[in-house]
Amino acid sequence: MLLMMSGHNYRFECENLCRVFFPYSPVRVESADSQDRTAPEPGEPRADTLLEKAGDGWLYTIRASDGQRELSRSVRAPETDEYPMTRLLFDTLSELTGVKPAWGMLTGVHPVKLLRQHVERLGLEAGMAEFREKWLVSEGRAQLAGRVLKAQKPAVEELRPDDYSLYVGIPFCPTRCAYCSFISQDMAHAKKLVEPYLELLYLELERTARIAGELGLGPISVYIGGGTPTTLSAQQLRDLCAKIRGVFPMDRCREFTVEAGRPDTLSLEKLMALKEANVDRISINPQTMSDRVLQNIGRRHTARDVIDGFELARKVGFRDINADLIVGLPGDSPEGFADTIRRVLELSPTNVTVHSLAIKRSADIVMNEDGLSLHKHPETAAHMMDHAIKTLTEAGFEPYYLYRQTRMAGNLENTGWALPGSVCRYNIYTMDESGTVIACGAGGVTKLKDPYSPDLKRIFNFKYPFEYISRHGEILERKEGIREIYEQFRQRLY
Repeated sequence: MLLMMSGHNYRFECENLCRVFFPYSPVRVESADSQDRTAPEPGEPRADTLLEKAGDGWLYTIRASDGQRELSRSVRAPETDEYPMTRLLFDTLSELTGVKPAWGMLTGVHPVKLLRQHVERLGLEAGMAEFREKWLVSEGRAQLAGRVLKAQKPAVEELRPDDYSLYVGIPFCPTRCAYCSFISQDMAHAKKLVEPYLELLYLELERTARIAGELGLGPISVYIGGGTPTTLSAQQLRDLCAKIRGVFPMDRCREFTVEAGRPDTLSLEKLMALKEANVDRISINPQTMSDRVLQNIGRRHTARDVIDGFELARKVGFRDINADLIVGLPGDSPEGFADTIRRVLELSPTNVTVHSLAIKRSADIVMNEDGLSLHKHPETAAHMMDHAIKTLTEAGFEPYYLYRQTRMAGNLENTGWALPGSVCRYNIYTMDESGTVIACGAGGVTKLKDPYSPDLKRIFNFKYPFEYISRHGEILERKEGIREIYEQFRQRLY
């Protein structure tokens, strides 16, 4: 798709809106003033966005084409602003394509965070109304966001200025799933990296604990994610948990979670090691309970392995277990997805996370027409997601965190659901960006939240294990930024 800009620089939101309506057409952005601009390809979608002075106000114009039909719309406004341009672009593309996105104009990752800002400013009822009307969010999705906001409230209000969540990344998996865009590496190619990675990870944990401790900070939650942390051996898991408990103060820590996502990595010895380390939450992630769909996405386990994993975890004594599911997997269907939810609920998880499949450029998957059908027919993916919302609600679950990605099936969302008393605080704090998250390990993103203002500062670790190992000194240097940023936060109080 060609996005032409003239008289303004509202590129980011305009480009993202184009992706909402044309998710499989890469967006080329050009300025009308550029000498090097190119003509659209035959049949290529196009949106010309123009802002120009008109009397004592401004004229916003959109000329759009889906490659066959064209549509032109204009609106006047007293001053220049991004919202009139993006609203006009949204309305024009919606009219042109007939698509009415459930999340309206919202293209960001954190819709609940935005809703909270409206509610804090206007109160619940008026804030919800403005959220719906300004961003054209459907009633169903606005209500979903409102339920999430309500469920998050106790965990957010519990946060103290000296709290943070600790994330520890283990970027290894037994195999790479076909849809995966994370930085995890399969063990067939990365086994020799595991021990040196862990040695350096321990150094980063020690440095992080020292800096946080000198600032008077302590973890309220710990989350070991990946990748698949249970790719590690039982002894490696035991040592990692012992290191965390040995260097961080755990007196205020309310939860300790480990992703045991792939059932083909589980064993009695590993689960015992986690339980003995006082880990109280794990994930066992089916994604689907169809063996055929599991084969399509490159998983080497079966639905029976998921059942066995749950039974083994219960036997060891785990109560809080999350199960991840994905809407839009290649070869799945509404009937198949409904069967997956039914069978997963029979396992009695306390958390169920329902994702919409997001196709990323870095994923290995090469979809055929059948595989892409749920993306090219968003109403089918929406039906599956609506079934999940209805079924989980009837089963007593409440949505407690929600986030969005680009190129998701049906332009929908990822939602975490929990039974009463079983929310994962880490998921709330990191997805809602309501509390500080300090990350260690490859791919980790530290998000430092000013307890006294909306400000959020980020510190990035290197993504890949080999880069994390070869440039580890830089990782340790970046950790000093935690001290500097927190000192800046505190200076604002005086």
